[in-house]
Amino acid sequence: MEKQTTRGSARFSEAGLLGLKYRNSLELAKKVEKGLSYSSFEKVSKATGLPLESLRMAVGISPRTMSRRRVEKKLSPAESDRLVSVSRLLSLSIDLFEGDVEGAIRWFTRPNRALGRIAPLEASATEVGAREVENVIGRLEHGVFS
Repeated sequence: MEKQTTRGSARFSEAGLLGLKYRNSLELAKKVEKGLSYSSFEKVSKATGLPLESLRMAVGISPRTMSRRRVEKKLSPAESDRLVSVSRLLSLSIDLFEGDVEGAIRWFTRPNRALGRIAPLEASATEVGAREVENVIGRLEHGVFS
């Protein structure tokens, strides 16, 4: 993977990763309620270099359901919500690493002591875990050893 560094790039914002346009969180919520397109899922994988299989597991979609979603070209509202959550954490991670996508993904996919030796990607599979990943990122941004 070629090293990508783009601090503050719109491409690596939550909206950029998902390939969506929206003016505010309520507009995004409406899109999530309708279910995001399967292509949003693929866009996150492509933009970050995170394998589809890893992203699928983080979003909590079984392999069989994933096959159906690919054919239907649409995620359920719950899957869409999880994808938005994981995308937000990916975006925060890329910001933490000052645009170094490769470094951010490496951090996001490796066991982390502050998370009980599980990877942020794995922890982000639940809302509680996602909040803890966000807390760890916040502490690291402020220079608090985690």
